[in-house]
Amino acid sequence: MSPNTEIKTIDDLVGPGAAPGTVPTDLEQSTGMERLEILGKMEGVDIFDMRPLDSSRLGTLDNPIVVRSAGDEQYNGCTGVPADSHEVIWLTTSRERPIERCPECGSVYKMEYIGPQDHGHDDHGHGHGHDAHGWVEPKTWADLVKPSYW
Repeated sequence: MSPNTEIKTIDDLVGPGAAPGTVPTDLEQSTGMERLEILGKMEGVDIFDMRPLDSSRLGTLDNPIVVRSAGDEQYNGCTGVPADSHEVIWLTTSRERPIERCPECGSVYKMEYIGPQDHGHDDHGHGHGHDAHGWVEPKTWADLVKPSYW
């Protein structure tokens, strides 16, 4: 079992498996991100930072609620300000579109990318851009707001 400080490559995230004739534990059979999360919890580290978002204030364009993400895209659930003042509305932020506003309460969220910088921003590390499939970013109400209102 390797502490998180000894994990250097993806090969370090493969569990040993169970001994023949036994049922494996989560730690023994886990691999990849699941194994990283389990090892982190064993060391008291919340790898994915699952704490609730700040709902003590309304995010604004000048002072948005910052959401850290190691991936190219992040889903944020807004329940209003104060918390639970409206049903959950799921907002999608991304590296291309890091700022999103809740249509119910107006709170603004901004994704801060903290992932690896070793691959190109445009190819997302899998060899093609989003436009390779003809995908177009859908329009939202934010696209229709006059720039002078921002």
